[in-house]
Amino acid sequence: MTAYLSWLKEYSVKYEVEIHAWVLMTNHVHILCTPQAEKATSLMMQSIGRMYVRYFNYTYQRTGTLWEGRFRSCLVESEHYLLSLYRYIELNPVRAGMVDDPAEYSWSSYGCNALGVVTDLQTPHEEYLRLGKDAGERRAAYRDLFKVQVGAELLIEIRESTNRGLALGSSSFSSKIEKLTSSRVTKKKMGRPRKK
Repeated sequence: MTAYLSWLKEYSVKYEVEIHAWVLMTNHVHILCTPQAEKATSLMMQSIGRMYVRYFNYTYQRTGTLWEGRFRSCLVESEHYLLSLYRYIELNPVRAGMVDDPAEYSWSSYGCNALGVVTDLQTPHEEYLRLGKDAGERRAAYRDLFKVQVGAELLIEIRESTNRGLALGSSSFSSKIEKLTSSRVTKKKMGRPRKK
């Protein structure tokens, strides 16, 4: 996992992607990031994937692909959803029953965001910075966020948005994204279209 984090750092710098939160699980990873250039996240993930597959196959004397498919992502409305995503990501090992507290899991950004562990991988998002006037106040406020689990409905919304490439945000946010990209980023309504 150290190798993966090393390549995440290298390629996030190369492709100008700010990394805010992450968790490395045994069979998948979650990364919350802000790209500074078009296609930067895709280029970063492709580069990490190529390096890690080579490393993993060599280390474990195997061949073939490692990932089930391309990475999945979604656009996020920062104001309402970003800190929930931090929690969703860093609580992954707790939900998986691997640890009781996110502080017990060393392969996530929780130590940086909540406890002040220093790393050059992470860039705090402006929503995180709004949690307090100084680093200590921000970390305390951040830890307070974890006193409440991510709700079941929000878990479903995050997973569905990520797996289907939808926008995670309000309807006005989604509408803006659809106008900007000329792509559908909201769920289609169920059933047949109405006759006119």
